[in-house]
Amino acid sequence: MSDGARMRSGGRAARQRVRQAGSPPRPAFLTRTIPPYAFLSEEGLVRIEQAADRLLAEVGFEIRGDEEANRLFVAAGATLTDGRLRFPAGLLRAIIQAFAPATFVQHARNPARNVVIGGDAVVFAPAYGSPFVTDLDRGRRYGTIADFENFVKLAYASPYLHHSGGTVCEPVDLPVNKRHLDMVAAHIRFSDKPFMGSVTTAARAADSIDMARLVFGEAFVDRHCVILGNVNVNSPLLLDGEAARVIRTYAAANQAAVCVPFILGGAMGPVTTAGALAQCFAEAMVCVALTQLVRPGAPAILGNFLSSMSLKSGAPTFGTPEPALAYFAIGQLARRLGVPLRCGGNLCASKLPDAQAASESANSLWPALLAGAHFVLHAAGWLEGGLSMSYEKFMIDAEQLGAFHVLAGGLALDEDSFALDAFRSVPPGGHFLGSPHTLRHYETAFYDFALSDSNSYEQWREEGGQDIARRAQTAWRGALAAYEPPPLDPGIADALDDFVARRKAAVADAWY
Repeated sequence: MSDGARMRSGGRAARQRVRQAGSPPRPAFLTRTIPPYAFLSEEGLVRIEQAADRLLAEVGFEIRGDEEANRLFVAAGATLTDGRLRFPAGLLRAIIQAFAPATFVQHARNPARNVVIGGDAVVFAPAYGSPFVTDLDRGRRYGTIADFENFVKLAYASPYLHHSGGTVCEPVDLPVNKRHLDMVAAHIRFSDKPFMGSVTTAARAADSIDMARLVFGEAFVDRHCVILGNVNVNSPLLLDGEAARVIRTYAAANQAAVCVPFILGGAMGPVTTAGALAQCFAEAMVCVALTQLVRPGAPAILGNFLSSMSLKSGAPTFGTPEPALAYFAIGQLARRLGVPLRCGGNLCASKLPDAQAASESANSLWPALLAGAHFVLHAAGWLEGGLSMSYEKFMIDAEQLGAFHVLAGGLALDEDSFALDAFRSVPPGGHFLGSPHTLRHYETAFYDFALSDSNSYEQWREEGGQDIARRAQTAWRGALAAYEPPPLDPGIADALDDFVARRKAAVADAWY
């Protein structure tokens, strides 16, 4: 790169820093003014509800290995035969509608970061659960605790991610039975946004909640939601005992379980969208209802992971139209039920942050917003069907989330927005670039995709001819270099260190 190109590139970066410094503070969560999309009629919604009821009554649902969960449902009116629970039509909906909150606040250790989940609020959280991480220079590799901490820092630094997330990548350099301690501690130390806890065992879920109690205080945690636990159903129609105990652990502590059937059409569910949708709704209702039987009024989120697959290879596919239709429908069903909705975010099967990744991610994120999702997990970083967490795609996705902040805000129709003073100052055939109205709105008129290049071909070439992935690499490196941790009370930090050390010392390392 020539010296002149370096100067121009540095100038562009400087202009971006000025724009960011001058921009107004970003909200702790997104508040939508555009309504969610509803395409199913009352008749269509009733048919899906009835199909879900028939599955639960005629086929049944198994909670394998948790006698207490089965006992709670039998006491509420279900029957248990040959290990399968069967539910009278409408029983689960009645439990949920009677007790589950439609909206709740998840508190952050910085109260300015508290998020509302439900209503008109939308919360974006990073991708979750990838065993691998990838970046342009080092390629694909197993995740480490250093990578985990990096992604927590990047999520904290992004104005468009409202949540620190959970297992943003698996730190496989740490023992399986102890890594949850370091992950939760990292969320607390390196961010002051809301976070998620462990769900791999009930004991690890309890550790996560206990660590949250060190931050917020036991009495506060008993009255308020401060941590989420994302629990997957063993679709089709099965919840293993450990997952059920994790749900009960979070609910008993008045913390939110995110109840998520994981259905790939043709594998864990039928290939027909309506059938998979009925299955998803039935499974999610069982889990949400369980939270209310444990502790009426406990916060809970009705989740879904409905996706398609290649029937030729068996590989999961993303960004296809069938899951989008399912998102729209599950959004309507969740609103009828009166509970917050979780959807996926920037999902793709691509192995690189390329055009396939962009296309599939856009086709996944748009339906989530239009469906009315309140909690959007996997909103940044997801590659390779969730197997990899990408540094570059994290930054690209975060910019897309910024655009959605503008979209959700709707269209301003105040007097200034109609710009009559600008029309009066610009003669016919003139231009608006120098008008006072344009200058007043110069900083905020249009959303600025900082990673996109809209310069001429010649200037782009002189500045190195980089694609968006390389620009994203520069961005994440710069964000980590500029990172400064949020303040943390020394007493809380010491209590966390002591808790983690004692829990680690209590058991031997286990690597499986």
